[in-house]
Amino acid sequence: MSMNLRVIAPNRIVWNSQAEEIILSTNSGQIGILPNHASLLTPISIGVLKIKSSKEWNNMAMMGGFAMILNNEITILTNDAEKASDIDLEEAQKGLTLARVNLEKATGRKEKIQAQLAFWRAKARLDAVGGKTGI
Repeated sequence: MSMNLRVIAPNRIVWNSQAEEIILSTNSGQIGILPNHASLLTPISIGVLKIKSSKEWNNMAMMGGFAMILNNEITILTNDAEKASDIDLEEAQKGLTLARVNLEKATGRKEKIQAQLAFWRAKARLDAVGGKTGI
């Protein structure tokens, strides 16, 4: 048995296919979702979405949003998402290094919050491709 998974960003549909299992990063931790999961509406955090389809796992960097699970239909509305296959490992590593430097240099409340969000986004991209974050 499978579920239909749709990942929708403001400017495109990122994923629209069947999934056997997903692991979703929520604001309260990761949750696994299998067919016939209880109905659920949850905020999702910046992190990695893991999708099992056709006995193969695919990763996707998620930039926050909401997930709704209802009758084997999973709809994720996200600020942005990027499939691991579309992420360049070297670029993701450089992005995390730059984000870490900017976070250390940040002063003031607003700048620190923006730097922290940029750091989490960069880390999610690197985690999605399986890179080492050193954290």
